[in-house]
Amino acid sequence: MRKLLISALIVWLESTVLFAQKTDDLDLSVLIKPVSESSFMRDQRYFHWCNSIIKDEEGTYHLFYSRWPKSIGFCGWLTHSEIAHAVSKSMSGPYLYKETALKAREGAWDAVTAHNVQVRKFGNQYYMYYTSTNTGGVEIDKYKLDEIGKVGYSHKDWDLLRSHQRAGVAVSSSLNGPWIRSEKPLLEPEGPIKNVAVNPSVCQGKEGRFYLIIKGDDKLAAKRRLIQAVGSSSDPDGGFVLEDKPAFADIPTEDVCVWFDENRERFYAIFHAHGGDFIGLITSEDGINWHKAKNYLVCKKEIPLGNGTVMQVDNMERPYVYIEEGEVKMISFAVKKGNDSFIVFFPQQ
Repeated sequence: MRKLLISALIVWLESTVLFAQKTDDLDLSVLIKPVSESSFMRDQRYFHWCNSIIKDEEGTYHLFYSRWPKSIGFCGWLTHSEIAHAVSKSMSGPYLYKETALKAREGAWDAVTAHNVQVRKFGNQYYMYYTSTNTGGVEIDKYKLDEIGKVGYSHKDWDLLRSHQRAGVAVSSSLNGPWIRSEKPLLEPEGPIKNVAVNPSVCQGKEGRFYLIIKGDDKLAAKRRLIQAVGSSSDPDGGFVLEDKPAFADIPTEDVCVWFDENRERFYAIFHAHGGDFIGLITSEDGINWHKAKNYLVCKKEIPLGNGTVMQVDNMERPYVYIEEGEVKMISFAVKKGNDSFIVFFPQQ
């Protein structure tokens, strides 16, 4: 009888531990605490957008982000963006600009811009995922490109550049480069998405397989509507096959940052609601089938400040979750307010 009781107790303990590991109890809202404007990553000459933070073996933090000249206007993200590289000894900065890590590559699929950056380390290599576009063989010189960027969405050639947007990857053994780019996009629109395949985010599950969430236009929608597709591969730099159904399509979303939570043994992805006023969180046990997380609402699109006020903003997008030793240590966002855009950091306090 005693042996049976001990065996039952062991089984109960094991099941309790397993349940705790797989429990969906991550609450990112606790990180959204008041911050100081002095901690914003900003520049008088450039719009700053997108952000991805990674720490090297020496303890230096590397921030990769998109930037383009304010002289072009905010819509220059499609025509003039480049991926910049900055460093800091602190997770939340201040970050010092170091170099331009990636920019347009003449004559290639990424001939016009470099945008939507996320950098991950798999094995001994670093993988820089990004979005770019080209003109599809149509002759567009520098002056016309400036014009498209300044006019924006209403320019007759805007949709030409938009429709050729694809995701790519560049690989390096060092965060300081050089970055060796793929000669073709990571994948073409397929499965549930059409027209574009952009804003890629990739993570690795516990069994070693790689999972991707990527944005495109909803193939089933009559009007343009953004959704997220999901796929997997045995390699981080290619071979991704998208599922026929979207990762989630109940609301228009974009700018996903996906990761595997080793403690909870489940996947999470943070996103901004396109056309909505909040940042949301979804979860999955297998990296393919996603649903709203228990703590779905991360925050509203506003910035609480240390002086007790709340900064209202025009846009708050590109959420990035920085993880260290298996725990979420910081969330960062790209923010637009008036004729400025900058990166804001919400570190664990």
